[in-house]
Formats: sequence, structure tokens, C-alpha cells
Amino acid sequence: MLPVAILAGGLATRLRPVTEKIPKALIEINGEPFLAHQLRLLASKGVKRATLCVGYLGEMLEAYAGDGSRFGLELTYTPDGPHLRGTAGAVAHARPLLGESFFVLYGDSYLPCDYGAVARAFERSGQAGLMTVFRNQDQWDSSNVRFEGGRILAYNKKLRTAEMRYIDYGLGVFHGAAFDGVSETGAHDLADLYQDLLGRGELAGLEVKERFYETGSFAGIQELSDYLAGNKAGTE
Repeated sequence: MLPVAILAGGLATRLRPVTEKIPKALIEINGEPFLAHQLRLLASKGVKRATLCVGYLGEMLEAYAGDGSRFGLELTYTPDGPHLRGTAGAVAHARPLLGESFFVLYGDSYLPCDYGAVARAFERSGQAGLMTVFRNQDQWDSSNVRFEGGRILAYNKKLRTAEMRYIDYGLGVFHGAAFDGVSETGAHDLADLYQDLLGRGELAGLEVKERFYETGSFAGIQELSDYLAGNKAGTE
């Protein structure tokens, strides 16, 4: 299974005052920090290695999760350093630990999909990147992807249209070379990289059927808590 880059360097301003003293990934859900749930889910899907791209209070994440062995995988860390790198910049910085191809997901995402199927679709596509999409229809968040006939026709998180019935699910797969144009200076957003790949015809798309869960809002935390409570014998 491909390794995973987990983007866990955000400031989590929407969850303050809780996140003034702890990073978002350590917010307790059903008796454990979210990170424990996320890492065990990845291990259950066959993931063996993950790298946490950390920033704000990142040392607390490393102190908690360690080498990852108690969650069933090997865990490494790459800090942003003195300046925020943005989501794409953080992944580019972590490339030496990730290898030729890898998954990328957000540190507040719980995505109970088939990671092996996603990896295989990426390999078959022959593209530089793959975005997973979910038929959201503005139900859980604002849809931002036009996806028809198995292809992504448009993606924009700011300029949305009525044809956008899908949403970026939060799990991407990339060849490392997709990040060649991301410099070591300044902050670079993963959404911009997706748009650049789409414009060059180098972005594949894959629809997943399992809904996403997120801990970026208090409402999202409650939804995930309810889901985990009902699936104790399931994905974890």
C-alpha cells in the first residue's frame, strides 16, 4: 500500500478556544484523540507508513503518537519550520519520506473508503494525480467539483457553479513529480496544485460512495462521534 502524507499543520481557528492549547488532531472524540481514530482507520485499510506534516503545536502530536507502532503503522514527522508552507508546500517538504507515489489527506479527515481501490485507480490512470470525489450535492458542505463520465471537468473551491454536484472527498494520490513546481519558499495550497494538474490534463478522478467525516467544526466532530459510536465493531 502507498504511504500517506497527513496534513496536520493548520491553526484550527474555527475550534477555538479548544485549539489554543492543543492541536486539532488531539481533540478528544469518544474517549480518545481524533488522531488515534484516524491512524487506526488507515492501518485497517492496509496503510503501513504515514508522515505527519506538522506545524502549530506539532510537538504535541509527536509526543502523543510516537513512532505509530501502537496504532499499527510506522509514523514519521516533518515540521513546517518557522514559516507556514501551506498544504502543497508541506507535502513537497515531506517528499523525501514519502517515495515515488503517495496518498495525501487532511489531518481533520476521517475517510472510510477503499484505499486499495483508490491506489489501483491511480495506477491505471497514468496521470500525475488523482482526486477522489463524493456526490455531495451541497449536503455536508458546498460542492466544488463537476464530475461527469468518470472525469473531473471543473474544480474550484471559490467559484462554484450549479453543475458542481460533487465535492473533493479529501483523499488524493500523487506522483512525487507533481510537486516539482512547488518552491521551498512561501505558502502553496493543494487546491491550486489540483487546479494546475486539471488544466494540464494530468488529474484523474474517482468517485467514492462512503461519505466523509471531518473534525474542522464542532458540528463535524459530533457527526463523527455518532458514526464511531455506531461502528465500534466496524472500521476501527
